[in-house]
Amino acid sequence: MMRSVRLILHGEPASKANSRRLVTIRGQARLIKSQKALDYVAAVKRTYPPLVPLLEGDLRMTADVYYASRRPDLDVSLILDALQDIAYKNDRQVREMHLYHRLDRANPRAEITLEEMHNDDNE
Repeated sequence: MMRSVRLILHGEPASKANSRRLVTIRGQARLIKSQKALDYVAAVKRTYPPLVPLLEGDLRMTADVYYASRRPDLDVSLILDALQDIAYKNDRQVREMHLYHRLDRANPRAEITLEEMHNDDNE
């Protein structure tokens, strides 16, 4: 039986490419997630308890990402990171994506559907 889950993640995810900050750790310059990105991931993890069991195998994602403006790039990398250990073990399981950039100035959010793929889709 193939399982699926639908989640609504409130707030606007930062583009992962634009959500890094430079810090020095033990004398070495490193790029780490920005505070906005860390806060977004933490909010998702506080909102949703892990699925029991987590989705397994290869997954298909459909994401309608509602931004507050037309400016942000359509980027679900941070969403994929946030859903690790909530919906699936590792974001590498997501093998097919259907992404849509939407606009909702009053209520930015991401409406996510994850579906386990059939074995014949995995070949």
